[in-house]
Amino acid sequence: MRVYFIRRLLLVFPTLFGILLLNFALVQFAPGGPVERLLARMHNADIEASARFSGASAGEVQNNLSSVDSSDYSYRGARGLEQKFIASLEKQFGLDKPPIERFVLMVRSYLSFDFGSSFYRDESVLNLIKEKLPVSISLGLWTTLIAYFVSIPLGIRKAVRSGSSFDSWSSFVLVIGNAIPAFLFAILLIVLFAGGSFWSIFPLRGLTSDNFSDLSLLGKVVDYFWHLLLPIVAMSIGAFASLALLTKNAFLENLTAQYVTSARAKGVTERRVLYGHVFRNAMLIVIAGFPAAFVGIFFTSTLFIEIIFSLDGLGLLTYQAVIDRDYPIFFATLYIFSLVGLLLGILTDLTYHFVDPRIDFEVRK
Repeated sequence: MRVYFIRRLLLVFPTLFGILLLNFALVQFAPGGPVERLLARMHNADIEASARFSGASAGEVQNNLSSVDSSDYSYRGARGLEQKFIASLEKQFGLDKPPIERFVLMVRSYLSFDFGSSFYRDESVLNLIKEKLPVSISLGLWTTLIAYFVSIPLGIRKAVRSGSSFDSWSSFVLVIGNAIPAFLFAILLIVLFAGGSFWSIFPLRGLTSDNFSDLSLLGKVVDYFWHLLLPIVAMSIGAFASLALLTKNAFLENLTAQYVTSARAKGVTERRVLYGHVFRNAMLIVIAGFPAAFVGIFFTSTLFIEIIFSLDGLGLLTYQAVIDRDYPIFFATLYIFSLVGLLLGILTDLTYHFVDPRIDFEVRK
């Protein structure tokens, strides 16, 4: 097993290289860029300033801004800007070098986790990620843990009572919950419990209160979970259905296996059969889905939740970086997301072996 995991660890680096290379190549062909984006912003600022001095109405300013097409601003200096100024912008953003050289420099820096500085925020990308990461970790970690700790016992109970009224109505509730997107459920929770139209029980935005630093240790813990409850509930609903049904099907498949029949014939108690024999085999398929579930919740599902609940996390930071063509932030988060996903895949195999030591990955072709 040691050789297998060493090989997996060594494959992390070429896989990361391929992911970065593919996305870097796609970015080169994407329309627009940081220089064009900055020129468009400058032009919009000029329009607003001209409107203020000329006494134009807000509606006229808005019409002028809506008529601006960022594709009109190319590196040719279409607005009459001196080519020297545009060249200085390209040099500032590091776009004056050939793409291959820029990619090599980027990969070399990323090996030491040097992600450079943001194009527009004038701050280290690593500091920005450290600043936003606690929010995303809070959402992703607690949502994943709650989903597993609720769905697995629920799936086991549904398997044991398969075909009963409990199995039927719980499946109906799970399917309905899975059909509602997380962001719609989040809006419903805000309307009901965050002062939307009914009760104002939970806070509408932020991860902590303004007086968080003045609270006691217990008060800080309560305040933290008080702010997280609605976002976590909104994100967890969809995860319950697939995981609970997966657990149920895995247990049902093993409950009809020959080794279960033999154990029952020997007089083994039903609880011992369920948790001593079936659990270890049935949980393998559930464990296999953990990396995908965690990565999906941690890096994907949090985006709309962060926007709706005004949580300034990593998902929102990445989205803004894509919109603004802030390449250092975009590639840094891509690098971190990919690295975490690959390491979680290795962790899954380790957990496989821990749950069932009979599994030996080295014999796989």
